[in-house]
Amino acid sequence: MQKFKGELLMLITAVMWGSGFVGMAKGLEHWTVFQLMAGRFLLASIILSFIFYKKLKLISKSVVWKGAVLGAILFIAFALQTMGLEYTTASKNAFLTAINVIIVPIIAYVIYKRRIDRFEFIAAGVAVVGIGFLSLQDSLTINIGDFLSILCAVGFAFDIFYTNVFVKTEDALALTIVQFYTATVLSVVSVIILGEVPTTYTSEGLGIIVYLAIFCTAVAYVCQNIGMQYANPTKSAIILSTESLFGTMFSVLILNELLTGRMLVGCVLIFFAILFAEVKPTFRRKKSYV
Repeated sequence: MQKFKGELLMLITAVMWGSGFVGMAKGLEHWTVFQLMAGRFLLASIILSFIFYKKLKLISKSVVWKGAVLGAILFIAFALQTMGLEYTTASKNAFLTAINVIIVPIIAYVIYKRRIDRFEFIAAGVAVVGIGFLSLQDSLTINIGDFLSILCAVGFAFDIFYTNVFVKTEDALALTIVQFYTATVLSVVSVIILGEVPTTYTSEGLGIIVYLAIFCTAVAYVCQNIGMQYANPTKSAIILSTESLFGTMFSVLILNELLTGRMLVGCVLIFFAILFAEVKPTFRRKKSYV
């Protein structure tokens, strides 16, 4: 049951992140990259501190440095992803970000010498192909936005991997609170250094920050960090890759985008990849009885 609990929390995270693509695209109409990040992380940090105030007692030196590492990684990954959205399409950004499903097992192998599972690679590869069918609309020509999106994928892969490592020994919520405050400080400092302190705002712009902070940041990352206590990092990355699926669904519902046959093929491939990763132990058990 713990295994399924972890995977369900990963799925909730993917849904929230999927809606975030629409939110970020709309948010960039009102805010700069770092203003948007500072607003969402500051509000999310306050919300978590208020709701889970008892967890503040669990913030030890170990939690502080681990949360700071995760916060710095999160800040870099989000900055690259949001800047990428300014120079490339949301569909290409989503596809290139999702290649983190391939990067996670490579990180595990390079740093911890964890054996690379052929089923994980096959499932991850199918997921990436599915995301391509679902999200990739333009040519594969690499521009600055595409390059930033690829770097962003590396950042999110490290975030997924190290979150999985750190939550094994630290309280997930305490870790998340420190992570968010770190990302907040780095975002606010960036706003000040770049001279982007806002003097005016719109109600729609504020509404977008509130939505991103509550659902796409606070709820999503609490679910991710708690879920990581039970889920395998590569399988988590595959489930989280369905954010592009949900991003497309929200785009159809909210932005009235057309759902094509190519997108439907992508949906099927992505869910096949997840199912393939799930039944992997069954294949092994059958083989062991031969």
